[in-house]
Amino acid sequence: MDTIASLFSFITTPVSWVIVQFHKVYGAIFGPDTGWAWGLSIVSLVVLIRICLIPLFVKQIKSTRNMQALQPKMKAIQERYKSDKQRQSEEMMKLYKETGTNPLSSCLPILAQSPFFFALYHVLSSIASGKEIGVIDGPLLASARQAHIFGAPLASKFTDTAAEVAALDASLTSVRIVTAVMIVMMSASQFFTQRQLMMKNVDLSVKTPYMQQQKMLMYIFPVIFAVMGINFPVGVLVYWLTTNVWTMGQQMYVINQNPTPGSKAQDAYLGRLLKSVTHHGEVKGRRRKSVVKVIVAKGGDRNENERRFFTGLSKAGFAAQADGTVIKSDTIVAETESGAAAKRQQPKRQTKAQRQAAAAQQAVTKDAEEGSEPAAEQATTSLEKKPQGSAKADAEVETKDEAKDQAQGDKPARPRANSGGSRQGKSGQRKGQQRPKHPSSKK
Repeated sequence: MDTIASLFSFITTPVSWVIVQFHKVYGAIFGPDTGWAWGLSIVSLVVLIRICLIPLFVKQIKSTRNMQALQPKMKAIQERYKSDKQRQSEEMMKLYKETGTNPLSSCLPILAQSPFFFALYHVLSSIASGKEIGVIDGPLLASARQAHIFGAPLASKFTDTAAEVAALDASLTSVRIVTAVMIVMMSASQFFTQRQLMMKNVDLSVKTPYMQQQKMLMYIFPVIFAVMGINFPVGVLVYWLTTNVWTMGQQMYVINQNPTPGSKAQDAYLGRLLKSVTHHGEVKGRRRKSVVKVIVAKGGDRNENERRFFTGLSKAGFAAQADGTVIKSDTIVAETESGAAAKRQQPKRQTKAQRQAAAAQQAVTKDAEEGSEPAAEQATTSLEKKPQGSAKADAEVETKDEAKDQAQGDKPARPRANSGGSRQGKSGQRKGQQRPKHPSSKK
């Protein structure tokens, strides 16, 4: 570790100068020789470095999302040119160029932060050994060696011997307890950061090996930092714990405010946005309008979360516009409600007998409501009350029709109806109208 730290010795002077400047501020509040003054100086150094790395963090987020989206295409290229590694590399570079993706962007924050980490490690190691470094001269060196955080000197390590710890005016038990607690907190924050990234901010619709790799790293990284942590001075543990907590908070903010499309975090974000639009009747905030604008521009390429969001807007009576705003639309509400009602009120398919029975029942009900008798009862009543004169006139008309048919010679005479008005067949013969015999046939 000393060899690696010496490679970044060119930055030790700027790092030591920043620490001293913060120490002057906090020393005036808590005292120049206290652990709070030196500890908060290290924390402030972390915050300053991470603020400067925010643009790189934004690029890391975009690169990570682009890499997740490109995994299926990358896998297809690998399978297609698995026997030609050169062509495979060329197609990969072409894909990166077309999509504007840089695979190294996801590592930029770590790469940019590593020189500061090793420079700080070199500064604290020099303080532990009593060597001046950078702008930390004799008085500042003595003050830093006397600074303790919860009884543990800034330059002490978990692996230090009792004599080395005693030289820093501390007990071995206090040093190991403080360092062990900080190592556990550092590993736990690293694990939680990776876990919330995998559980909430990953597109669940895309299943790629990249997800499995991230899942493995979620368990491997905390173990690596725990093993390395026993060789870190307390000041470096303060630095690394602070940067892990910053990363965790930064990741939580990104997940809540700018989630990955298709992830659980996006579903939760759009749910909150829908609730806000329903309550206020408009999209509040420029960033939220830009989100709605992007979703509208996607058209048919929206994922399940975005389609569910638009369905909720329609049910609430709103329509999203191309500029990210929403308008109230009563037509959408009416169409949605009528469509839902029509879908709920679809009748079951009935048989022909059931439809005929229902029609007959409706006819009877209609007659009863109008106060008239049913058609069958009216026919029976009219037959029963029919006068004899009218019956005789009907018989005469029927006889004239039969004579007319016989005169034409085309049709035989019709059988006469009985007085009851109904036709009955003879015994042993088929009921109903009989087929006429040919005139030349014998009886």
